[in-house]
Amino acid sequence: MPTIKLTVPAGSLTDQGRESIQRDLAAVLLRWEGAPDTAFFRAQAWSYLIELPQGAQITAEDDAPRFLVDVTVPQGALSERRKAGLVEEATATVLRAAGLTQGDALRVWVLVHEQADGTWGAGGSVVRYADLAGLAQGQRSDA
Repeated sequence: MPTIKLTVPAGSLTDQGRESIQRDLAAVLLRWEGAPDTAFFRAQAWSYLIELPQGAQITAEDDAPRFLVDVTVPQGALSERRKAGLVEEATATVLRAAGLTQGDALRVWVLVHEQADGTWGAGGSVVRYADLAGLAQGQRSDA
């Protein structure tokens, strides 16, 4: 199942953005994965907000906040088109949450990590992508 982690310097998100960013990013991830919008799949999309202390993140040029989005999905879950869409929408979501504009887009990096089949476990068992795809298809049919 997918995970999404946003690492930000403390204080770099608006109050409203801080309140909504985790659910917003999880929804973006599920949409681009093509998962059905069901309670089960929403509960499996884990979202983390990691806030760094002031001064813990800078560049060699300046100390304007930078945002790192780490996405982990099963290998095969995202086509190249879906990866591109995920990166674009996750970037826009972070910019909104920080009160920034598209002109600040280079301050947001999105790294997509694909977990090799057979190396993901949940509930004490190995979870395979084919099993997840079958489960998603079944939940779509039930809707």
